[in-house]
Amino acid sequence: MAGAALPGRLTWQLARVVEVTPETAQTKTLVLDAPDWAGHRAGQHVDVRLTAEDGYQAQRSYSIASAPEDDHLMLTVEEIPDGEVSPYLAEELRAGDELELRGPIGGWFVWEGSEGAPLLMFGGGSGVVPLRAMLRHRAATSDSTPARLVYSARSLQDVIYREELERSADGVEVCLALTRSWPEDWTGHRGRVNDALLDDIAWPASDTPAIYICGPNGFVEAISRRMVARGHDPVRVKTERFGPSS
Repeated sequence: MAGAALPGRLTWQLARVVEVTPETAQTKTLVLDAPDWAGHRAGQHVDVRLTAEDGYQAQRSYSIASAPEDDHLMLTVEEIPDGEVSPYLAEELRAGDELELRGPIGGWFVWEGSEGAPLLMFGGGSGVVPLRAMLRHRAATSDSTPARLVYSARSLQDVIYREELERSADGVEVCLALTRSWPEDWTGHRGRVNDALLDDIAWPASDTPAIYICGPNGFVEAISRRMVARGHDPVRVKTERFGPSS
């Protein structure tokens, strides 16, 4: 999937579902064949539109989970109770079904591995999705950029892409922060991302890391403020958030 669609030329297109892969009890990854897809950059997202038989339409945005180099386009969907779109995508969609989407969208929250600075990522819940695309892009291009991912989840069972993250590539460090429950023998971080964890995992501002933070609004606000307070240039702290404002 080389290249990327230009702003202003985005149109709705059909993608066929190749596979639906469970990730956790609440999330599934949709593997899509999109014949008219022009390519994307790691960190971008798409709009998905559903149309009911009576003509009613509902539309939501989803981060792209696949690297630009992957054979198929992938979206990871977390089912939201009483949601208009996610329950259908997570529970009803089957291989062979078609999905209407538009994209790629976004040019700010992207990473292409060209600047050489360390890559520092923070994901909360399903906010790990675009960060996974960045890690897959790093691996696909044999990029040697040092990378660290801090992933905050309620429990080990809620960790999306758990097996993939446990096989993290050379030069990639993955730190799980479990906020609600953990195994009795858990030696990782317990609780929310705090200053003590940042002391251990975050590069200093003098190393000018590229920082990406994605997750619920409160999670993003808390970490971005901490990073700026530590002296990091706000321009290098890129954020993407979802959910109600804090």
